[in-house]
Amino acid sequence: MSQDLEQYQDIIEQLKPLINEPEFNQVLSQVASSVPRHKRFLIKMELKRLARPCIRLIDLRGQVSGECREFEHEGKTHYLDDTAIEVFERQVRSFGEYTIGVYEAVKNTENNFRVMHKKKQQEALTGNKDAEQSVEQEKNVKPHEAKLIEFGQYAHRNEERMNYAVSIELFTELNKSLQASTIDISVSGLKVKVNKEQMFKPGERLVVQFRGLEGEYTLDKKNGVPYQIVGINRSHKEQRLHLNRVYDIPMPSFEGFLERFIHGNKRRYKVNMENTLEAINNKTFEQYYTPNFTSVPIYIEFIDGRYQPKYALANDCNKEPMYYWSDEQFDLKLGYLTSHERISYLLTLPPEMRETFVYVFNHVKGEKVYFYSASLEELRSQPKLMSVFLGYGARKASWRVYKLQLTEMQQDQVHMPLSLPDTVSDIVKRQNHPPTPRLMARLKHLKHIALLTDITDDVGTQSYEKISLKRDEIAELKHFGHPRNKPPVGVNMFRFKYHNQRKESRFQLRSKVQVRIGDIVLEGVSEDVSVRGLKIELHSFFHDVEETLVKLTFPQLQKVTQKYDLTNLAYRVKGISNDRNVIHLQAVSDELNTTAQQFFDELIRNNRSRLKAYKEEEEIPGIGLALRNLYARNVINTAFFVKKEGIEFYPEAIATSNPDSRLNRMLAHEAEPGNLNLHFLYSSNGVALDFIQYTLKKIKTNKKPIMREVFVAFDPSQAKIDDAIRSRYADQFHDDKERIEFVKNAMGAGQFIAVKVFLARTGRPDAERLQSEISYVGSYAIHRAKLLEEHLWSIIGVGDLLDVTDEVMQRYHFSPQHVLANQERPAEHKVKSAKIEQLLKA
Repeated sequence: MSQDLEQYQDIIEQLKPLINEPEFNQVLSQVASSVPRHKRFLIKMELKRLARPCIRLIDLRGQVSGECREFEHEGKTHYLDDTAIEVFERQVRSFGEYTIGVYEAVKNTENNFRVMHKKKQQEALTGNKDAEQSVEQEKNVKPHEAKLIEFGQYAHRNEERMNYAVSIELFTELNKSLQASTIDISVSGLKVKVNKEQMFKPGERLVVQFRGLEGEYTLDKKNGVPYQIVGINRSHKEQRLHLNRVYDIPMPSFEGFLERFIHGNKRRYKVNMENTLEAINNKTFEQYYTPNFTSVPIYIEFIDGRYQPKYALANDCNKEPMYYWSDEQFDLKLGYLTSHERISYLLTLPPEMRETFVYVFNHVKGEKVYFYSASLEELRSQPKLMSVFLGYGARKASWRVYKLQLTEMQQDQVHMPLSLPDTVSDIVKRQNHPPTPRLMARLKHLKHIALLTDITDDVGTQSYEKISLKRDEIAELKHFGHPRNKPPVGVNMFRFKYHNQRKESRFQLRSKVQVRIGDIVLEGVSEDVSVRGLKIELHSFFHDVEETLVKLTFPQLQKVTQKYDLTNLAYRVKGISNDRNVIHLQAVSDELNTTAQQFFDELIRNNRSRLKAYKEEEEIPGIGLALRNLYARNVINTAFFVKKEGIEFYPEAIATSNPDSRLNRMLAHEAEPGNLNLHFLYSSNGVALDFIQYTLKKIKTNKKPIMREVFVAFDPSQAKIDDAIRSRYADQFHDDKERIEFVKNAMGAGQFIAVKVFLARTGRPDAERLQSEISYVGSYAIHRAKLLEEHLWSIIGVGDLLDVTDEVMQRYHFSPQHVLANQERPAEHKVKSAKIEQLLKA
């Protein structure tokens, strides 16, 4: 409705039921007698518009604060909440049928997030004090904070605990008597609540008398039950003790009583499910993260005094680095990158600093691939060749910049049992069973995980391209070439099986392809193929849209077959990468188009031993899950998860195994204990940043994450967070001169930090892998299971944060002394840093 007519809303509502009646004009003249004639005409036209029949379906899920459900009207199904249903029915009664006026009224209910947001903006503009107070309260809530979690860190219980409060008497080692009460109880443990005056320590032994049970049950009133303190939680009001049974004195009658008591009363008093709820929450975040990170976990063995890569974990977003390191025979040459010498060097560094940057390009000659790589330290040891390598490499299409990180792993991290005890069911017992000896034998030499992340972008590449070259020095780059006659050990690639895995196996196959769209022919190379589809990397941009019909010709594959004509095969585009260089295709299958499926079916069947497939059918059952568990327990980067509330996107959780890194210290600034603050992604100098909101609205599920680089000036001595953390995206600067000035100013005031941000939309949770625990929660508290499910579905985004500060400083020619000085923790209070200032002036 136009603003001109909003003031006549009451008149419009009054006339809605009469719009199709013969006396409408007469009633309009009477009701709107004080309204100018031209305005009355506009009111009449507006009512005529609102009374037109409507065929649009309404789906308010995610748009209103109420819970939506199916609502059927005249054979059409809408998704409305209670408020919308009431409005719908009232408006239909007014108009007599489903019209545009009904549609618009339902889309503009008071509990619609868009309407509420608009109302809040209008109140703020009019200076409404209540609105200002509300905004101030929102600021105090710190909406950009999220809980810090560790994947795999949830309690596994060997037996069920029952929530049960009963009075008990505690006797200390000095025989002092204290009154307390239980919170929950199991056969071998207790959680009790006691006053804060008495001081306890872990390991202390206590004797417990269950006074509240003695009246109803036959218990030994003379001899108590021995326990030991294994944990203490203190607050300003009370303290809670976690106790474990001590079994040096046999008490079979008491144990039998507790088993019967818990089994008979657990549905009445409810079993304690906090650890299971936490586990479901934690595991869901793991499942959102593992298919969507772009880094490649490489598992390093130590055999006979040498480090060598053994396995790599693949998902749908990290395949490109693996394809890059495949030679013309499709053998994975990641061993060139993770050589014994590089791993050994990283192990000489402190555990929190085991990282480097590796610069890479390759050269194809005579259909053979030659790889060249140099770490930052290796280039600094060859200063005469450093500028030649960077300047020449950046000019090649195969130029890549990687961050390589190293962390230790433990063998026992392979197994992640359920949070439930074996006694719950046979299925749970089976899922809790540890890995087989055969699987553990394959993993026994693994000592470290090397994490490889491609951080190449246009801003960085253009900076390196500006380095001047002397052509006569290019030949000396053979020093960084990897000799083909000394190939590294092979790396086996596995992928963890997700619920959304493809219907058929995909095989790596690089072969020239011509893509015809009308009169245009694009050249490209296949990356993987299956019987019914393939993925192609194009040498130029694909400018059409999904579902476009294209014709493919395979000139190289045609040389190996005379049985099939591999020209102009019909395929349909099913997916396009964000940079429009990679397309996913599905074969068109009908009576006229069967050649593609027949050829690839025969090719795969006859060459299955030679073609490398993602290990869908694992050589050793469970190895994909084992590798996934190892990485989940040792996530080096900082993962974050975004939830949607109305029209806003807020951080929900942050996961890392390295909380004391430079990046995470910045995220901990002004955050509550146990939280981290993603303020730098949401606001800078008090101005809201829209990268997260814009990206999550634009990107589709199961697409490769969007990557952007952020420059952050961190000065923890400042009182306000907008002054302490100032951020700017690297592509928002006009040129490198501005970027360099930002870095200098940040170092002069505190610390400069550069962050690569990867952001993707989540898929759906893998309910199959959570089924045992969700069913367990639902059997005792169905409402909690439903609330948990709703919460998990509200998680809409998953991202990765990667510190690339040292590479950015190298890019802009800061000296190693600058880099080292910037690694020092900045002062929390204003202290003049002469060292930094002198370096910057040097």
